[in-house]
Amino acid sequence: MPAAPLPLSAVLITFNTGDRLAPCLRSLSFVDEIVVVDSGSDDATRDVARRYGARVIEEAWRGFGPQKRYAASLARNDWVLCIDADEEVSPELAAEIAAVLRQPRHIAYRMPRSNRFMGRFLRHGEGFPDWSLRLFDRRHAQWSDDAVHEKVVTSGSIGRLPESAVLMHHSAESLASYLDKQNRYTSLQADGLFRAGERANVWRLLLSPALRFIKFYFVRLGLLDGLPGLVHIAIGCFNSFAKYAKLRALQIESEQAGTEQPAATEAAQVSGERR
Repeated sequence: MPAAPLPLSAVLITFNTGDRLAPCLRSLSFVDEIVVVDSGSDDATRDVARRYGARVIEEAWRGFGPQKRYAASLARNDWVLCIDADEEVSPELAAEIAAVLRQPRHIAYRMPRSNRFMGRFLRHGEGFPDWSLRLFDRRHAQWSDDAVHEKVVTSGSIGRLPESAVLMHHSAESLASYLDKQNRYTSLQADGLFRAGERANVWRLLLSPALRFIKFYFVRLGLLDGLPGLVHIAIGCFNSFAKYAKLRALQIESEQAGTEQPAATEAAQVSGERR
């Protein structure tokens, strides 16, 4: 008789996600507990969470990394599955998680994520597999303290679940809001590169987007995702151009000011934003 899976806690952070939370929580019927840490929602988020049996804790916003780290600390079980309110665990993914927890060979696992973009779940190119580390033993892995671009830091080996076991990302944002977010993120990236001593020249500005398009549209078969795939990859290519253009602008500002410190950018203004 096969061993029973180790107990698992699903952990979420929320803020005004009542309109899209139910499908996420329904997909978590296989876990042993659901922990929701809410940062001041004024919609039905907490009511929806409790309706699906979640343990709800209210906590002021700390930034993505610290908030997720705090949420994981509240779980009753060592193994945690960290998921966002607009994501859904497919039946195949639920089965694979249960299988690996019968006898884990690693302390953390990445899973493929399929992003819904312009009405279609992307399965090629840059949109898939969007490998996401969400399942881990919190005794040996934890979220970083980064306010944005948080990641799970581990002290051991990381496994991968099969590409057939997909985490579905039901992004509800409009194309306009997606573009606004990409503009903010490229500012953060440029600022980080500048502080790390990276520099951009005209060849980097031109070659980076071109090589990116070839890689994701042709080599990674993004062309099979139709128009949504083309738009998604084209935006990624422009992001690459914008990132290095902003880096170049910081270089020029620094040279004109006679200092190696970057000028204030909008990156500093968005570090505490919630997605």
